[in-house]
Amino acid sequence: MNPQASLIFATSLLLGTTITISSNHWIMAWTGLEINTLAILPLISKSHHPRAIEAATKYFLTQAAASALVLFSSMTNAWHTGQWDITQLTHPMSCLILTSAIAMKLGLVPFHFWFPEVLQGSTLTTGLLLSTAMKLPPITLLYMTSPSLNPTLLTTLAILSAALGGWMGLNQTQIRKILAFSSISHLGWMAIIIIYNPKLTLLNFYLYAMMTATVFLTLNTIKVLKLSTLMTAWTKIPSLNAMLLLTLLSLAGLPPLTGFLPKWLIIQELTKQEMAPAATLISLLSLLSLFFYLRLAYCTTITLPPHTTNHMKQWRTNKPTNITIAILTTMSVMLLPISPMILTIV
Repeated sequence: MNPQASLIFATSLLLGTTITISSNHWIMAWTGLEINTLAILPLISKSHHPRAIEAATKYFLTQAAASALVLFSSMTNAWHTGQWDITQLTHPMSCLILTSAIAMKLGLVPFHFWFPEVLQGSTLTTGLLLSTAMKLPPITLLYMTSPSLNPTLLTTLAILSAALGGWMGLNQTQIRKILAFSSISHLGWMAIIIIYNPKLTLLNFYLYAMMTATVFLTLNTIKVLKLSTLMTAWTKIPSLNAMLLLTLLSLAGLPPLTGFLPKWLIIQELTKQEMAPAATLISLLSLLSLFFYLRLAYCTTITLPPHTTNHMKQWRTNKPTNITIAILTTMSVMLLPISPMILTIV
């Protein structure tokens, strides 16, 4: 892609996100979401492959529908209360419509069908943007409206997302689809706690974005898209593969890695709110996700493929690992001991 075009799209993404995050008025928030959607579309469809065009079309249709619902909910609220302020969303019907719209924007169950398909049709770099940066504006809107939202609806969406995100990821062989279902499952953890402790949702999102960025950038470095190619990729950069194993286990939420911190805090908060059954259920459902993370981790560090067919060993590359990946990997694995400091910052 032309560097000038790339610069325009990247600037538009930053601008759209900033407008939504910093706005108080619903129309400004909606404008930011629209700028974001229009800026990411060329990045999804830049390869001109039919699957990429299909992914861009699906993304456009779902995001346009979700944006229309955001506008509709804010107009309904303004009609009944005379308020256009984001934090003053008080009308029950507006809250329900907004929750559905944000769920559609994020890819929460039952509005999740577009997300794995769009991620599968995109490159790894665009997939990283879709999984992290594009989720920030909708989560910010949820954060700002969290006192007015319906707890039962959000808890139901969250548990369904954790269940389906884990269950549908079990049978996948395409790594981007596995990461899409992983994202849906993590969003379930964020949605369940947003009403009771919104800061925990943001902490969970930041740590999730950091670990996902590590995984996507590592896969982009070793040029891997399928489980079958991941099995033979260990010869390229063995040290990076070993760190990918730890990052995947951190994403699964195993102690003593960074990913355990948000899960631990969310379970603790849910128990304080006398929601022990929900905490137990979502913890058990995270075991489904753990299974496919372990499958990915096994394929990452395997040195002899478990089949007798001939395969080509890949050449070891001598290029140094990107410093960004090194920093992100270290943070994705080792932040648990300094969790008290993180909590004071958040």
